[in-house]
Parts: sequence; structure tokens; C-alpha cells
Amino acid sequence: VLSVAKALSIQAHPDKELAKELLKLKPNLYKDGNHKPEMALAITEFRALCGFITLEELKGVLVDIPEIVELVGNASAKQVLDIDKQDGAEKVKYALRLVFTQLMSASKEMATKSIAKLKSRLHVESQLRCLTEKEQLVLHLEKQYPSDIGVISAFFFNYVKLNPGEALYLGANEPHAYLSGECIECMATSDNVVRAGLTPKHRDIQTLCSMLTYKQGYPDILKGFPLSPYITRYLPPFEEFEVDCCILPKGASTVYPAIPGPSIFLVFLGKGRFRIGSREDIVTEGDVLFAPSNTEITITTSSELQLYRAGVNSRFFHTAL
Repeated sequence: VLSVAKALSIQAHPDKELAKELLKLKPNLYKDGNHKPEMALAITEFRALCGFITLEELKGVLVDIPEIVELVGNASAKQVLDIDKQDGAEKVKYALRLVFTQLMSASKEMATKSIAKLKSRLHVESQLRCLTEKEQLVLHLEKQYPSDIGVISAFFFNYVKLNPGEALYLGANEPHAYLSGECIECMATSDNVVRAGLTPKHRDIQTLCSMLTYKQGYPDILKGFPLSPYITRYLPPFEEFEVDCCILPKGASTVYPAIPGPSIFLVFLGKGRFRIGSREDIVTEGDVLFAPSNTEITITTSSELQLYRAGVNSRFFHTAL
């Protein structure tokens, strides 16, 4: 369970191939050879930066935010602005990679100067017009991380707002940063994080800028689908996991049928009973339970009970069969 009061770092997680390479090259920084797909399921309104904005939006940023052009240079900005619809995806990706890498690689001195100018300009303009949501966000981030290049790079990313019950999944080599709110987070077993902004921790800007997919456009939002009247399942496109949200009203019961893989249950709210075979346990808020594979579980409650289950993605077993 994550409760984000202050923005977490702009980061990405390497794919399996890159993870193995980083483990060999920098074992002190990257300590295992696995990838780290993850998913955030919103409990409250949850805000994040995720993936790159579209080409048209990026052109708008380069026109409207002169401080970014100062950092990346007129020539690089012009490469993006001169792209038209006939140009191929690779040309777009190359130009985006160029301006983003130059932005993130700016010296501390240049970043400090440009962010100060941006902050001053937006404060003046706020007296004359309503600032955009992204501009307001950037000013908020600047208070949390003064002079951090991650503040101004926020203009390059999609600003995602999840409502409770919506989920955002993050594949390998996709940039993201959690900004605020509470969520249930599930991920593959890995500790590989490449950071580049909004953090006092180690930054590896060269690795991050070289590893990203530079895919553009708004990310997919999972709304989940009903397994039963009480259970909603969130199925990201990864083999490693799926997440169920189970909300049982007072006096209700439900059955989790036996499945081929193990599960972890987190009791988020309320009190109830878990029956596995002949064994029955009382569970309450904060309890975490491990359920072995091929085991049917019956859950009953005398009060409202809210819990989450993480297990191996059911598509994995269908594919294996």
C-alpha cells in the first residue's frame, strides 16, 4: 500500500535483457537481473506522470515554454517543430529522444536558472490568466524539489489522474512518477529502478535516456472487470501478476475457486473469516495471508470487508495449457 504525500522520482524499470546487462556493469546500483513491471490501483484519487505526450502536445510545449528551448537549444527544438504528418515514427522518436536527453542532461546551473525564470514568469502570468493544470503541477513540484530538472521535464509527460478503482500499469522502459494519493501497488520481484529527477537519490540520466521506448500518447487505464458481484479483477499485460479487489457487504460471503498458482491476500478494511479446507481463521484490517495453489478459499464477514488479492496472471496458466 502506497500513500504518496510527496512526488516520487521520475524513473523507469529496465526490461529483462537490460536488467541482466546493468547487473553486470553496475552491480552496486542494479542488484538483480529481473525486470519490474508494476501496476498502481487507486484507492483515493491518484495522480501520476506516465509516458510521453503526443507530438502535437510536444510542439505546443516547445512553443509555449521558452525555458525548455533555452535548455535543449533552438536546433533540437526546431527538429521537433519541423516534423509533419508524412514523417515516419522513427524520425519522431529520434527527435523526442534528442530533446528529452538534452533537457535531462542540462547542468545544475542551467537547470536552476531556467526553473527560476519559469517560476517567475508563471507567477506573473497567473495574475493575468488561469494557469493550465500542468503549469500548476510544475509550480507544486518546484516547491517539493527546488531547482530539480525533473520539475521542468514534467511538461514532457502525460499527467494522469486515476479515480478510485482505476489502475495504471507500467511496462519496461516507460518513464513515470507517482505524484499523490493512495494506491495498491503490485510488481514483479525486482529492485531495479533507474532514476533521473525529483529525487535526492542516485540519478543515472544516461542509462534512463538511452533505455526508454519513447512511445507517445496517453496510457491505458484499467477499470477492472467483474468476476462476481463482489470481486473486480485487474489484468495487466504481464505474466507475473493480476490483482483482485473484493468488497463484501455485511453478512455476505464469497468463494475463491482453486487456481494453479499461489496468492497473497491483504485485508484492507473490516473483519471476516477465511476458510481453507477444515481450517478457519479470523482476519482483520492489516492482515496479510499467503494462499497456496490449488486451494479453494471461502470468505465470510459480519461487517463490511475490503481486501485485495495478488496472484500470478491467469493468462499465464491458459498459455501454459
